[in-house]
Amino acid sequence: MTKRIDFQVDPTKYNHWRVEYDGPVANLIMDVNEDAGLFDGYQLKMNSYDLGVDIELADIVQRMRFEHPEVKTVVMKSGKDRIFCAGANIRMLGGAAHSHKVNFCKFTNETRNTFEAAEEDSGQKYIAAVKGACAGGGYELALACNYIMLTDDSSSNVSLPEVPLLAVLPGTGGLTRVTDKRKVRRDLADVFCSTEEGVRGKRAQDWKLVDEVVANSKFDAAVEERAREFAAASTRPDVDKGIELTPLDRTFHEDGSVTYSLVEVQADRAGRKVTITLKGPDEAAPADMDAFTAQGAQAYMLRLAREFDDAILHLRLNEKDLGLMVFKTQGDPEAFAAHEQLLLDNADHWLANEVLKYWKRVLKRVDVTSRSMVALVEHGSCFTGILAELLFSVDRTYMMEDEFEGDNRPIATVTLTDANFGPMPMGNGLTRLETRFLDDDAALAAAKEAKGEALEAEDADQKGLVTMILDDIDWEDEIRIFMEERASFSPDAMTGMEANLRFAGPETMETRIFGRLTAWQNWIFNRPNAVGETGALQRYGTGVRGDYNMERV
Repeated sequence: MTKRIDFQVDPTKYNHWRVEYDGPVANLIMDVNEDAGLFDGYQLKMNSYDLGVDIELADIVQRMRFEHPEVKTVVMKSGKDRIFCAGANIRMLGGAAHSHKVNFCKFTNETRNTFEAAEEDSGQKYIAAVKGACAGGGYELALACNYIMLTDDSSSNVSLPEVPLLAVLPGTGGLTRVTDKRKVRRDLADVFCSTEEGVRGKRAQDWKLVDEVVANSKFDAAVEERAREFAAASTRPDVDKGIELTPLDRTFHEDGSVTYSLVEVQADRAGRKVTITLKGPDEAAPADMDAFTAQGAQAYMLRLAREFDDAILHLRLNEKDLGLMVFKTQGDPEAFAAHEQLLLDNADHWLANEVLKYWKRVLKRVDVTSRSMVALVEHGSCFTGILAELLFSVDRTYMMEDEFEGDNRPIATVTLTDANFGPMPMGNGLTRLETRFLDDDAALAAAKEAKGEALEAEDADQKGLVTMILDDIDWEDEIRIFMEERASFSPDAMTGMEANLRFAGPETMETRIFGRLTAWQNWIFNRPNAVGETGALQRYGTGVRGDYNMERV
């Protein structure tokens, strides 16, 4: 699996999904082309999916928010008879590198989180209309919907059969959503997750595995009725027309670097690191949301988010040896703050809301990226508001102190805004500053009091906003030593350490999903019982069960 994976698609290139728009209701139909897998060596039979299927789904969910704001209810259904979705393709999983499996499951989790949160964030409610077998990752697609309807016939059921069939676990939050979201009793969940054939009909509803069971003859009419009912109750404002998410302006270079209009990705494969520079705005903020909307996908705050998001995904899947991500910014802090403030002042405008929620998702993607991360607050930087969130996402932050010889850029500053105190929560439900100052209310209050001030190095350090401040004499040596040291550590140890340290504070369903993902995948997916020559993933479909080492570890 060496070809570059591209996360940019558009509706004219979909192989696996189609969407039918009908006013406030959209029908999202999964009809996987079994011969259009992302890689060779497997067929996507029975509506099973690989990363390519999920890349299209993520694109649809994003376009639903921006291009079709009139949609208030989305009905996810199958385009095939007697099968909703068989889940992740087993042949793909059996043949994929471990790193690909981990990143595949992380991306599918993020995609499901996105449409799961669409009701709260955007007033778009997702209904899963399940006809036929709904197994494994297929049921996890349904679990992430806000409401599940199941037809009552002999072939329709829901199941999580990974344990008995594959010697692994549901990788997109299945177990966690069953207990934490659906509130299924743990003993019934134990029965459910140990049963290959799953659960159907009234029992599925009684066990809280689905919300509604409808006779097959009445199912389609009931789904349409429920979709219209939910649309009528939606809090989403009536909007006639959205904006088009036009293709990104980007160039990939042979050395691994990528150039966007506002993001520069500089790869250093020898040093096993990559520097990501985000550029501030060149133009003044739009006068109002009408002017912002007229700019469409070229509006600065949206364009920057889209390019940054694409860069992070590209690096995750295509440049896995670049273990250290270095974040920089360059630009006018006040100009950035003005662009941001337009969105914050108009958060009740549908497009401002969507751009802010998109930034929330992008920053969460940074949080759960399994790379060492450092931010360098250099002279001329614009770590302000939303961009300042990066300082509290990374593992360490270094800041230039005082003037540097030969450097004529404006002195380095950090500026906090309203964006740092609520709109951009982490997966644990807290802001990054609340997580940073978990048991220090005074430090949090002091940070809030400094809102709007351009804090130079000594003040930023005193308020706990950076890890270390360095002058002209020490800067280059200290940064070099840190980067060389980081590159010398075991990436496995780094992943474990960083994932533990980044999510202080209360656990939520989201943190449990990603935490368990890191833990079980990096263990179970490396165990011979699953991936060995006689393991379950290798023998799946042969009629012969896996040959297990029965020692409990």
